[in-house]
Amino acid sequence: MDIKVSVRPSDGEARVVDLVGEIDVYTSPAVKEAITELIDDGHYNLIINLEGVRYIDSTGLGVLIGALKRVREHAGSVNLICTNPQVKKIFDITGLVKIFGIYENEQSAIKALA
Repeated sequence: MDIKVSVRPSDGEARVVDLVGEIDVYTSPAVKEAITELIDDGHYNLIINLEGVRYIDSTGLGVLIGALKRVREHAGSVNLICTNPQVKKIFDITGLVKIFGIYENEQSAIKALA
C-alpha cells in the first residue's frame, strides 16, 4: 500500500494536490505533510484530486477535515475531485458530503472556489 502525492498550481490562486493510491493509517502522514506545507506557505484554497485514490479510511478523512479546519481560519476552502463510487460512498456514509464540495472535474472544483 502506497500513496503518491504531487502538488501543482491550478488556474487562479488554488493549489491542486493529486493523490494516487490508498489513503490509510500508513500513508496519511505523507498526505498531511504535503497539505500542511501548502497551508504554512499561505495557500488557503486547495483542490484535493482523489481520482487516483482507490481507498480512504478514517485516518485519511481526518487529514482532509484537519486541512479544511485550518484553511477556514483564513477564509479558504478545500474542494475535492472524486468520481470513484466507492470513495464517494464513504463521504456519503460519514456525512462529509455536507462539509466538502465534491466535484466531477478540476474545472468545476476551481469554479466553485471563486
